[in-house]
Amino acid sequence: MSQDELSKKVIEKYQEDERMMIRIFAQWCSNHNLDAVFLYEQAYPNQGKNEALKEALEEVLPKEEASDISDEMVVEVLQFFGNDDLAFVVASVAEERKGRQ
Repeated sequence: MSQDELSKKVIEKYQEDERMMIRIFAQWCSNHNLDAVFLYEQAYPNQGKNEALKEALEEVLPKEEASDISDEMVVEVLQFFGNDDLAFVVASVAEERKGRQ
């Protein structure tokens, strides 16, 4: 495998993993009746529309059919991909939600 082919494979794998991170975030929001677009815009107010998030939201399962996704897992996955601002918003919302229970 050439260096270019290897680089292309690494980039493709990262993009695939990034799409999975977005799906996890979108499903977590759906599971907790939260507006994923609103939370994203709170974290990144100057970025505009996120097409990958829009696509992920079209694929979310109804919360009755979805697996439970812990607050901690979402925060860790977001941080792993460098989405620290969004991870902070998610952690804040999760803490607020726990305080109401």
